[in-house]
Amino acid sequence: MIVVRLDRVLADRKMALGELAEKVGISNVNLSNLKTGKAKAIRFSTLDAICKALDCQPADILEYEENLD
Repeated sequence: MIVVRLDRVLADRKMALGELAEKVGISNVNLSNLKTGKAKAIRFSTLDAICKALDCQPADILEYEENLD
């Protein structure tokens, strides 16, 4: 399963979710859904904008964990 580590990157950059939402141009609700893992998909353009705003790589935000169920 894919795990979103956006909260960790935001903390490292000392950036609030609202500030990132403004820089990326998406709503706080959509960004919050991504951060909490409730989102089922992300557009590459959104991922690109997030990486640009946070000066990071997609792998800093998204991780794969094997589901052991």
